[in-house]
Amino acid sequence: MLKLSDRKLVLSWGDINEVVNELCERIPLDLPLVDSVYGIPRGGLVPAVLISHKLDLPYVNFIGKNTLVVDDICDSGVTLKKSPGQFTAVLYHKPHTSIFTPDIWAREHKGHEWLIYPWESSSAEPIQGYLQNQN
Repeated sequence: MLKLSDRKLVLSWGDINEVVNELCERIPLDLPLVDSVYGIPRGGLVPAVLISHKLDLPYVNFIGKNTLVVDDICDSGVTLKKSPGQFTAVLYHKPHTSIFTPDIWAREHKGHEWLIYPWESSSAEPIQGYLQNQN
């Protein structure tokens, strides 16, 4: 993790592989009924595909009864709270800022920094425009 400023942390592909591996060790134990994986558009797509491959579960475009709904982070919690599905997972959970608690997460992030993932631009604003209108 590379700190760009007091407001931004940049994650590497190595960081992502570590947290995905941590999640994939726990998912079969903590959520044994999961039979497919769905990624929340944008942030959840890449982690969901990685989890799908690692656990040899189908990636699906529609959420079924036992589908694991994946996002990169549960920051405000608004996205996952609105999401359908019985099971939820995130790479990072910020319980001090979130109105929603996912079923499983790899790591808790206690800071207030904006996490920038390898598939995002490091010049992105801490709160991106499309998210500002969702709260």
